Amino acid sequence: MIQIWQSTKKFSVNKTLVNTKFLISILLVIIFVTFTLPIKHDTNNNHIKPTVEAQNQPTNDGTRNDASINSLTLPDLFSKVEKSVVQVTDVDTTIPLGARLGSGFVYDNDGHIITNYHVVAGSRGESLQITFLDGTIYQAKLVGGDPFSDLAVLQTAENVPSDKLIPLPIGNSTTLRVGERVVAIGNPFGLSGSMTEGIVSGLGRLLPSSEQSQTIPEPPSGDNLLTPPSPTDIPTTFSIPDIIQTDAAINPGNSGGPLLNTRGEVIGINTAIFSNTGVYSGVGFAVPSNTIKKVVPSIIAVGSYQHPYLGVLGTDVTPEIAQDLGLQEARGFLVTGITPGSPADKAGIRGGSSLTDINQGEIQQLEGDIILQIDDKKIRKIDDILTYLEREKEVGDIVQLTILRDGKTEKIPVTLGARPTSEEFSNLQTAPGSENEPPGRIPEELPYNDLYNECLKLAGNDICNFLFRR
Repeated sequence: MIQIWQSTKKFSVNKTLVNTKFLISILLVIIFVTFTLPIKHDTNNNHIKPTVEAQNQPTNDGTRNDASINSLTLPDLFSKVEKSVVQVTDVDTTIPLGARLGSGFVYDNDGHIITNYHVVAGSRGESLQITFLDGTIYQAKLVGGDPFSDLAVLQTAENVPSDKLIPLPIGNSTTLRVGERVVAIGNPFGLSGSMTEGIVSGLGRLLPSSEQSQTIPEPPSGDNLLTPPSPTDIPTTFSIPDIIQTDAAINPGNSGGPLLNTRGEVIGINTAIFSNTGVYSGVGFAVPSNTIKKVVPSIIAVGSYQHPYLGVLGTDVTPEIAQDLGLQEARGFLVTGITPGSPADKAGIRGGSSLTDINQGEIQQLEGDIILQIDDKKIRKIDDILTYLEREKEVGDIVQLTILRDGKTEKIPVTLGARPTSEEFSNLQTAPGSENEPPGRIPEELPYNDLYNECLKLAGNDICNFLFRR
């Protein structure tokens, strides 16, 4: 995927000054919905069988089946899936704020459970438990996870009766339409077996990934299978594309639970809410099921997932930028920097010189290639690139970028690489045409501790300790 990086320096191509309070406000508004228990709380759950392809997918002639086909009443829907949804709890007594609680669901008959990465990040192997709706508790082990899609896989660490491992079928999120009815099932505030109803409110959203760029240790090998970021880790701003927006109520504790259509198929995994208060305000977000289909098998096989990566930094072409550059149309992605050694760097994609300050709302000296198309996909903004790579491409695939350079269009082939780890990022220096700071690094005038301290002033200990994993 493409890295989108913003500096706190006082320049912006969309006339927004990115300062400390703005960064904090983003952290506070997009809240990952894990619930922290003030006391140790036992919760265990079981893992289910391999994903089952959704029924009623588009036919070979390209038509799509109506969402109402084979729809269940809400009581029947809950009865069908309730035994497959579990509560995920980390009962580690060393966690400063108490035990963490989230949700999950059975994936296959081998006892694999899907949840959010942020639910189990920092967990010690022996502290994970899963609890079924009937109250039975089982120890679980971490198989692996992917912070960039906020997905993790657990597996029961003890024998579980086969009649408890009832996999949920995984649907096709690409056929969703705004307005379709959905339900969210999970454990908000520790209230197990809760179901809420809503609709698909939006599609194709971008969501900040739940963790800083980092890899997951080899599974399973003792303590600290997922290591939370330390104050010296380097935050990145990779985003999760193709996110589903819903108005089904999602609250702390719902993280990792399924978002289902009315046929009982998983079409997303509940992940975050947009809120100034930390609780439901009508806007929730779910990682789409087609991302689950790509990422989870790799996590089960090798403990992680490699995301395709270009290695460019930049901004969408706004009407202001289009006017400044003399473009007839405000679309595309303006490249302002290239990560050295990245696929884009090797292919010869060019970034612009350092962006200059915006004085009195004027944009000055904007340079660099503009990505207009990737393969046959026209690019309006960065979302289109991210979604295309996530849906269609793998590491090692070759894409054709159509760019605008010096007033002329060119086609440049790029072989996609694997997204770098935080350690690899920390050793990088930006290539000519980007900011004089490594990509993804908080600029020196805003070190990690200052950002954390500013958060404390605005939001208090509980929220900031969660956001910064302290």
